[in-house]
Amino acid sequence: MPELPEVEALAGFLRQHAVGAVVGRVDIAALSVLKTFDPPITALQGRDVTGAARFGKHLALDCDGLWLVTHLSRAGWMRWLDNPSPTPPKPGKGPLALRVHFFTPEGLTPAFDLTEAGTKKRLAVWVVNDPQEVPGIARLGPDAMAVTEAEFAEILGGTSARIKNSIVDQSLIAGIGNAYSDEILHTARLSPFATSSRLTPEQISTLYAVMRSTLADAIERSEGQDAARLKGEKRSGMRVHARTGLPCPVCGDVVREVSFAERSFQYCATCQTGGKPLADRRMSKLLK
Repeated sequence: MPELPEVEALAGFLRQHAVGAVVGRVDIAALSVLKTFDPPITALQGRDVTGAARFGKHLALDCDGLWLVTHLSRAGWMRWLDNPSPTPPKPGKGPLALRVHFFTPEGLTPAFDLTEAGTKKRLAVWVVNDPQEVPGIARLGPDAMAVTEAEFAEILGGTSARIKNSIVDQSLIAGIGNAYSDEILHTARLSPFATSSRLTPEQISTLYAVMRSTLADAIERSEGQDAARLKGEKRSGMRVHARTGLPCPVCGDVVREVSFAERSFQYCATCQTGGKPLADRRMSKLLK
């Protein structure tokens, strides 16, 4: 799933390549992605692109006061096309969900695609007059790159949830997902199962600093990358996430995994839990 650094980079890419252009035809290949009907998506046509922004993990394109907002969910992505096909895509064919065409001042006709891999379609698109009309944006807590340390401490002190759950809860702190939470907790040497409200002031201060530095480093790596390379850049910077069975780059212990529902997370027992492996319900069931 694209998280704060990748969505910030995509917004920057759109500011560089789409701002100043005029929206042309909008092709919908998967009607299910469109979550609003008024204003209609055709209202975007002919509007100047005046900005692009990130709200948590939502990507938004400002079309002269009318906003095209998307949440890429787990398997969605944005792809830029310098020379898109003039033929409208056939609905329901392949991963393409939506294509937005542009006319640039230089006379070029690029486009961007919103795509989604897999069979579970969760990518969502809204056309709104104000991004706050999008329910997910309206519920966002303070952004992970804007929250102060005092606000961060107050947020964690007010919840008894596990710290892994707290920092991915978008209503508490916006922008962090499964991957970067693994990296942040590993660097901060905290167990994903630690209770948020029981962290010491020193642990909270360390966690806050690590959160900011981890995300800032990822944003810096992502800046200037085209959309096609961002996924690879994200993977290359990971130390524990999606590295189950590989050695921890800090201590050499094996990176372990805990699975639940449709998700999993990775951690190092030596660095984060005093050498004690966390319970994995999936493995427990297999051993019975």
